[in-house]
Amino acid sequence: MKVRKAKAGTRLTKKVADQMVAEPEAGYDLRDLKPERVPGRPSLGEGVSPRISYRVPDSLYAKARARAKSEGRTVSEIARDALRKYLS
Repeated sequence: MKVRKAKAGTRLTKKVADQMVAEPEAGYDLRDLKPERVPGRPSLGEGVSPRISYRVPDSLYAKARARAKSEGRTVSEIARDALRKYLS
């Protein structure tokens, strides 16, 4: 008989399989569950950071990339700063 293993590497015996089945059948208190981390980049603050997407001419993007590289920043950081300044 082929030896089967769980994702964690645990050998799946009848006893282990019975325990795995018994746990969810016993029920869970959903208040004890922690939400899974949302895939993707981490938030820029508390909560969700909405994404803004817009198009710019290639020449403007090239200037933004060059400035970002010279300042050791990202184009996104420069765009956020520009929007912050525009709105203040």
